[in-house]
Amino acid sequence: MDELNYSSVGWTAARLARQVEVALATLDLTPAQYRMLVQLVRGPDVSSRLAEKLAVSAPSVTAVVEGLVLRGAVERAHSVEDRRLIALALTELGRALLASAEEALQDKLGSIAGELADEASVASALDALKLWGEALDRARARRHSAKPSGTSGTGN
Repeated sequence: MDELNYSSVGWTAARLARQVEVALATLDLTPAQYRMLVQLVRGPDVSSRLAEKLAVSAPSVTAVVEGLVLRGAVERAHSVEDRRLIALALTELGRALLASAEEALQDKLGSIAGELADEASVASALDALKLWGEALDRARARRHSAKPSGTSGTGN
């Protein structure tokens, strides 16, 4: 193994994750806040379910949400399903922030992919990310369908 030119799928994924952090930082947004915005764009939810979906602890959700509430990106309201619960929902500012984040990520990853030799390779690199998204969605669906009733899968 040539340690100076070390390359692996894991290392590449870690480097891509760092580039995601860099792009989000231009909006003063953390990856955890971005993941929360993505979950909430799917509809309002309560902290406990969000913690399960994001595979984090309830206190972690509270900390992430608090920053987004202070920015005006997320609002708290009593749950329609159960008035004892507090539901979290995106505001218009939150939707705009998510759209800006998506644009920043597209620009950052597109710029990096643009270093490849030709347009076909650039398109291939970006399409590969979409394929990974599909694989992750299918894996999550399989985990959820395999869970006994009353339990939930984690991670997205």
